[in-house]
Amino acid sequence: MTDAEDPTGAPTGRGPEPEAPTHGVGPWPGGPDEWPDDPRYDPELLAEGDRRNVVDGYRYWSMDAIVADLDAKRHPFHVAIENWQHDLNIGTIVRSANAFLAAEVHIVGKRRWNRRGAMVTDRYQHVRHHEDVAAFAAWARGAGLPVIAVDNIEGSVPIDRAELPRDCVLLFGQEGPGLSPEALEAATGVVEITQYGSTRSINAASAAAVIMYEWCRRWA
Repeated sequence: MTDAEDPTGAPTGRGPEPEAPTHGVGPWPGGPDEWPDDPRYDPELLAEGDRRNVVDGYRYWSMDAIVADLDAKRHPFHVAIENWQHDLNIGTIVRSANAFLAAEVHIVGKRRWNRRGAMVTDRYQHVRHHEDVAAFAAWARGAGLPVIAVDNIEGSVPIDRAELPRDCVLLFGQEGPGLSPEALEAATGVVEITQYGSTRSINAASAAAVIMYEWCRRWA
């Protein structure tokens, strides 16, 4: 169809309908003799094309090469998430942690988490498991990292007015119940996101993205 039509079949004059978007790139132009002489490139991707959701600078790179490059420039903040109820937001938080180049993501509680929301970014993002809050808190103390809890409870400091250390762990709770009392006790500070509407809280994954962006705004 060369022109968009209304339900009766008459042309609307809006021009051709846009084609469905495509993602990624095809094979590297030319044969193997013309491929780049760089060990970071994956021969299979060069031959077949790269349909992954990666930035253009990483096109055709092997996964190991991408992770190594990210490791060389990761930011010094970590992200931790309590996982007692198999929260579906965890995957999305992992994806945001990759986007904002967090040093590591820590899953506190249940080892299994729903990876669908991560959109395979967990392949490029280091993820560590802690059996419980006590084990996580012990790790943070050993690493010399203050734990900044994110929850809208009494005494929380609005993030735009709060101190946010460069080296730290940003700790997020479950959708609904928020952070457990044990997690709040392990934190050295509690911050919240200022809101202007009628709802009491925003989605946990959205809150995590806001806080990570604020860290990057100050320190990246």
